[in-house]
Amino acid sequence: MKDLNTVSLVGRLTRDAELRYTNSGMPICSFSIANNYRKKSGDQWTEEANFFDVVVFGRQGEAVANYLKKGKQVAVQGELRQNRWEQDGQRRSKVEVIGSELQLLGGRSEGGSAQYSDGGFGAQDNAAPTPAPDFEDDVPF
Repeated sequence: MKDLNTVSLVGRLTRDAELRYTNSGMPICSFSIANNYRKKSGDQWTEEANFFDVVVFGRQGEAVANYLKKGKQVAVQGELRQNRWEQDGQRRSKVEVIGSELQLLGGRSEGGSAQYSDGGFGAQDNAAPTPAPDFEDDVPF
């Protein structure tokens, strides 16, 4: 049996996305999302949040970085990756979501809805994408 590592999340950005570049020029877009869930505590329901760090590499991350603002709702699909390092003699690790597909969610006040993935902008046949009507004409994807 083949191993499986896949994750799908819908949440809101906890901060604006950060776009940086490696020495070789590879774009890296990083952001964090909060994903709320309800939990029963005694007789009452409480709402709690999980926080996930997301990294999107390449052209995809570069294309959407300017639209990933704090509070925006997004859907992310990808895989989990664990980074390990040593700091001050202590072993550390961090699990991140490596995004392969990203969808901007929300209505007009939240910037519309658009999808971008490694395979293109929500298009299977690589046809030229048509931007969502809520976006400005200068959308790079």
